[in-house]
Amino acid sequence: MRNQGLGSWPLRRARMSPRRVALVHDDVPCTYTELNERVNRLARVLAGYGVAHGDRVAYLGPNHPAFVETLFATGALGATFVPLNTRLAAPELAYILADSGARLLVWDPRAASTVEALLSMVDGAQFVGREAMEAAMTAADPSSVDDEPVDEHETCLILYTSGTTGRPKGVMLTHANIAWNSVNLLLDVDLAGDEVTLVSAPMFHVAALNQTVLPTFLKGGTSVLVPAFDPAGTLDLIEKHRVTFLFGVPAMFQAIAAAPRFDSADLSSVRSMICGGAPVPEPMIATYQRRGLIFMQGYGMTESAPGALFLRADDSVTKIGSAGTPAFFTDVKVVRPDGAPVDPGEPGEVLIQGPNVMAGYWDRPAETAEVLDADGWLRTGDVAVLDEDGYAYIRDRIKDLIISGGENIYPAEVEDALYAHPAVAECAVIGVPDEKWGEVGRAIVVLRPGATAEPADLLAFLDGRIARYKIPKSVVFADALPRTASGKVVKRLLR
Repeated sequence: MRNQGLGSWPLRRARMSPRRVALVHDDVPCTYTELNERVNRLARVLAGYGVAHGDRVAYLGPNHPAFVETLFATGALGATFVPLNTRLAAPELAYILADSGARLLVWDPRAASTVEALLSMVDGAQFVGREAMEAAMTAADPSSVDDEPVDEHETCLILYTSGTTGRPKGVMLTHANIAWNSVNLLLDVDLAGDEVTLVSAPMFHVAALNQTVLPTFLKGGTSVLVPAFDPAGTLDLIEKHRVTFLFGVPAMFQAIAAAPRFDSADLSSVRSMICGGAPVPEPMIATYQRRGLIFMQGYGMTESAPGALFLRADDSVTKIGSAGTPAFFTDVKVVRPDGAPVDPGEPGEVLIQGPNVMAGYWDRPAETAEVLDADGWLRTGDVAVLDEDGYAYIRDRIKDLIISGGENIYPAEVEDALYAHPAVAECAVIGVPDEKWGEVGRAIVVLRPGATAEPADLLAFLDGRIARYKIPKSVVFADALPRTASGKVVKRLLR
């Protein structure tokens, strides 16, 4: 095939396992043969709307087979797929559509009100509803479209960062970035051809798409697509579909563990659970281990497609709390500000290099140069320490570091200690100005349903668990923490 990108994957998989089920949605299965034919039909429809090699096609909607079909059909034409965050407001989406220069937006009916607002904000992009696209597909030819020459180093996806520090940037991931990331994941998790993967995290988030759906697709497994995450519903789906593999961010796994049926649900089918997107509290890891589940965590970012570090099953108990060691085809180092390697236990910035590292930020060469050096090393802005065995422990974002009286305080370490308190459901620590120390910590805490605690109780709980200079000077209670769609706490809003 001349198409060396993701657009060729449906045909490649269909000729290997035509009768296996690729996707399940609303209990409706779709085999690899059926999916390949639907992708062919959709590619012809997209071409009819003028989509050609190099164009951008955006998608707005929750998890649905149409998301996967649009991704592959876009790739079959040599175009670039731009998945949109459904939780963004219309002005934010309008900015992304304009910034990416999207030629076409495919939208789900559940986004109708947002799309109505977008119509007056966006010029140059055609808007096509998923239902209209479906109707056009029924009359389209299901045979393969012309074999478009697509190089593996062409841009496959533009994924926009969450914008927690300002305007979102479009991360350009090539077909090769995604393929190599999938290989890394398959080596780490050892997925099988009979895998049943539950996908309830939004697929517009890099981990849900690249760490679960696409590796499962490569192996010929089944992805069960769920439009929205529900903790109790997750337990039901695991039992119903005999789910073997699932991904979540820490907030999702905390919610599942807090569900009333967690202790009694039949989770015997689950072989692998992976978590990422934020530092993982150790008490939560222990909760899943008590249920006999292999709880693995990893570390990465959109810019690395995303896998960089992984804590494999064999180390999940002995190295609890670690993000692990580098993926097979990826290199990671932790360095001082001058670029020198850190000593064990010494905090430093995480740098990533490998075939999964992005090509750059869309139309932002200056900002690309700030994070990617001439040798391809990606500056992450994240702080980690290494133990004597080379296992990495992610501490925090550099920008979230609190410097109090000359001492460095990493909020994630304090948060991890707070999570051990039985009344704490969620927490985040930020720095606030202080006349004496320059800056001190403040904890924002969400209590578990029915639990009570006073600020003094929580601060006293930390005494002896972490150094006293790390203990926050104040506690504020909240009903919920502001989060991005990928589950990360937006500390800018907390501040």
